[in-house]
Amino acid sequence: MAGSDAFAADGRPVCDVCPSLRCPGGKFDVAARPSRDCPFDPATGHRYTAAGVPVCVHPERVGLPAAPYASDGLPLPWETPPPVEADEVPAWVRQVLTAAPPDACDEIIQQATEILLAADPDTDVTAVLRAALG
Repeated sequence: MAGSDAFAADGRPVCDVCPSLRCPGGKFDVAARPSRDCPFDPATGHRYTAAGVPVCVHPERVGLPAAPYASDGLPLPWETPPPVEADEVPAWVRQVLTAAPPDACDEIIQQATEILLAADPDTDVTAVLRAALG
């Protein structure tokens, strides 16, 4: 995904005023729900933090866990480093693939495969990934 592309350009079912339609991932915050911390601005039709950071209030629609990505400079889920321990791979895979753009998925699966096989070369990687995503 190019850095200047709107995050929801891939057809995610977001609201018409969602900042993900005009901002790339990481350039807006995601809140669990509307709150006083991100009031609605009737002049623009959008929600912002006190610092002027755009906010989406529907994490399930945008596909990102609630977090102050832009405010705190947090990495997007698929940009977080993979776990070191093989038993942490399924949870990591589920979290990052849920939000990842299609062009990041191959790298995530490759990283998971390497971790799993390094821990146990006889691991059925496909079974582990199916269980993680099932």
